[in-house]
Formats: sequence, structure tokens, C-alpha cells
Amino acid sequence: MKRVFADLHLRLNPNDPAYAARILIKAASLGYGLVAVPISPITHMQDREKIIEICKSVNIDFVSRVNLQARTRDQLMNQLRKLRRKYEVICVSCENRQVARQAAKDRRVDLISFPSVDYSRRFLDKSEAELIHSGLAAWEIDTKPFFLLEGPARTRFISTIRRETSIAKDFEIPLVLSSGVSSELLLRKPREIAALAGLFGLTESSALDSVSKVPVSIVRRNREKLGSGFVAPGITVLKEGNDC
Repeated sequence: MKRVFADLHLRLNPNDPAYAARILIKAASLGYGLVAVPISPITHMQDREKIIEICKSVNIDFVSRVNLQARTRDQLMNQLRKLRRKYEVICVSCENRQVARQAAKDRRVDLISFPSVDYSRRFLDKSEAELIHSGLAAWEIDTKPFFLLEGPARTRFISTIRRETSIAKDFEIPLVLSSGVSSELLLRKPREIAALAGLFGLTESSALDSVSKVPVSIVRRNREKLGSGFVAPGITVLKEGNDC
């Protein structure tokens, strides 16, 4: 079966449809069939529809995504309660340990990311990994820093990711590789992104799954849940009425 390649973190500006179109055209030409675009809750529906129409025109499956940046556990839970059924993918950017722990065990969270390149502000330790393993979330790595960092900073970042990847593999945490870019110049082919994963110890098969099978399965699972007939995992109402 042919792989569908996905970028679950393509950052576009809904207020600049011309530039968004250029990036999406480039993404399609590189082989992506599905992209998730972070959309702020305050973004007007008209601007969101522009992005959707551009995706349709270049034969890319559009996925709505929101990035949550909570300061406290309670703030995160409040955001999830308000937004879970409004987006197909929810990512929590963890900038403190309290939020990281709550995101790891909350089954409403799809992706967990650690945006800082500073080792001291990343929280994927064994305790965090054990919580993620018991939930539904995947760990997302944005590849943007690999292209922008240089010298010792890049070396330290790769070393950090290698350590975290080793922990993630021990706890069988699914991995999603995304771009996190907003520039067409930083876009790379999905197989090139997968090849980059060799720097931190992924096998070729696992690396390819991280840009295809894993992200696509997250989207499919959530689309099923957001459907009007969803009751529980594996249970869907197909028809309602007296003749059922």
C-alpha cells in the first residue's frame, strides 16, 4: 500500500493566502498528501476557509490543528475542555514540568512537543515517558532546529534528541516528525526528513512511519471520534430511525 506522507506542523499565515499558496504548492510537489496547519481559536472562519481551498486546489488533505501553551495544569485542562471537539489535532507545547505531566496522561492530547532547544527545559524523562505510554499521545519532533542551529548548539541538540529517542523507544512511544516551518526554503521531501532521523538512532522503517503511518493514523482516529455517529472506539452509529 502506498504511503501517504504527512507534515503535521506546517505553519501558515491565514492572512497571507498568496504566500500560503506558495508553501502548499511546494509541499505538494515534494510529495506531501496531508498537512496540519495550526489555526488560532481567534482566526476568522473566512481566513481558515482560504487555507482549506488552497489545499484542495493542490490535492493536499487539510487538517485543523491547535497548539496549546498552558502555564498550569488547570489552564491546560480548561483549554482542552473548550477546544477538543473543534480541532482534528491538538498539540501541547510543554514549557514546564507540570504541564508536561498533565499532557502526557490526558487522553485528549494527540501530540506532545518540547519546543525549547535547551536541555534543561525539555522534560522527556522516564517518568514522562511512562505517562505518555499509558495515554494516546505521540511525541512530536520539529525538524526546523536541525536546519537553523549551527556548530556546538546543533551538536548538543542532536545529542539531546538521541537521548530522548532512546527513552521513547524503551516505552514504545509513537514518534511524529514534523517540519514546524513557515518558509518554503526550509521544506524538505518527506524521505529526506526520514533520513534525518538516522542522526538520532531511528531505523529506516520507523523513520518513514514517523512521517506517514503514525501521523496519518492520528488524523484518522480523531476524524472518527469527531464524526456525528461516534459512540466509543470501535462503535459507530451507522443509521438512526424506526426502521433500524
